[in-house]
Amino acid sequence: MSKETVAGKQVTLHFDGAKCIHSRQCVLGRPDVFVPNVQGEWIHPDNATPEEIAALALACPSGAIAYERTDGGANEAAPHVNVARLRENGPIAIQADLNLPGQPKSFRATLCRCGASKNKPYCDASHTAAGFKASGEPDTQDSTPLASRNGELTISCAKNGPLLVNGPLEICTGTGRTINRVTKTALCRCGQSANKPYCDGTHSKVGFTAD
Repeated sequence: MSKETVAGKQVTLHFDGAKCIHSRQCVLGRPDVFVPNVQGEWIHPDNATPEEIAALALACPSGAIAYERTDGGANEAAPHVNVARLRENGPIAIQADLNLPGQPKSFRATLCRCGASKNKPYCDASHTAAGFKASGEPDTQDSTPLASRNGELTISCAKNGPLLVNGPLEICTGTGRTINRVTKTALCRCGQSANKPYCDGTHSKVGFTAD
């Protein structure tokens, strides 16, 4: 899907179909703003207030929806806490001051951890067809509170290997329980680590290939 930009009277909406994981927060939350199953124009920012548009965009875990307020209101800002949420049998949803080398700056992204996405490092929902299995509720590990819980988080992709994380990050279950606090770690993206969500070197054994 292509990128779309729709300017309303007080806010402009941006939609990046390449990042969309079809969580359906938009069409379920405000089907009058994001109108499903229609031909032609389907994004209508003037059907909600700027505050409602902002809340709708922020509910999108992938960052496919972004907004720019033209009414003088505040645009999206970096979160107070950098968080990675593990989706059951699915991707890692990141909310942070995110720096993905080669990608535009963002505050939200949903990253593949099944190894099957055709749009790496982003999830494209291939985990469903691939039958990917990974708990969204792994055991809690001993960790100490971070000295700083926000700031830039750099995530780079090791060639044929894991996601390399540098910066403060709280790793949480899908229901919000903190399972670890890190400033540096390697997260599995081949889908076959026995220590998910962390890399255990299995990518080398299974011949995982990805830039």
